[in-house]
Amino acid sequence: MLEYEITAVSNSGGDARVSANKSFIPFDATSGRHDQLPNPAELLLSSLAACMLKNVQRYSEMLNMPYRKARVRIKGTRTDNPPSMAKIEYVLEIDTDVDDRKLETWHKNILKFGTITNTLMRSCHLTGKISKWNSTP
Repeated sequence: MLEYEITAVSNSGGDARVSANKSFIPFDATSGRHDQLPNPAELLLSSLAACMLKNVQRYSEMLNMPYRKARVRIKGTRTDNPPSMAKIEYVLEIDTDVDDRKLETWHKNILKFGTITNTLMRSCHLTGKISKWNSTP
């Protein structure tokens, strides 16, 4: 079993940061909305993106499916009462030469074995698709 530990600090007024390993991530902990820093909901979506992209790399190596670049676009829909993430939609795009069948296998593994994907699938409606992407203009 793996364990994770972070520390987050907020100053009066809402300037906040989280430390994980030896990195710091500033975020918005104001009572309103900061126009430059990610808020907690955006950090949640960012965690999903990081999980998916980490698993793109992992299964690229495990399944011998090389890629040049990957990106994921994520949209979350929040309900107000009670405040929660009701729906998350994503598009995962990979610049690769693998065929469509292998691409779908890649997608299934990314979802099935992702810590954040599994956690979010149990708590909200998570849907999305994978597609090929030409990252060079």
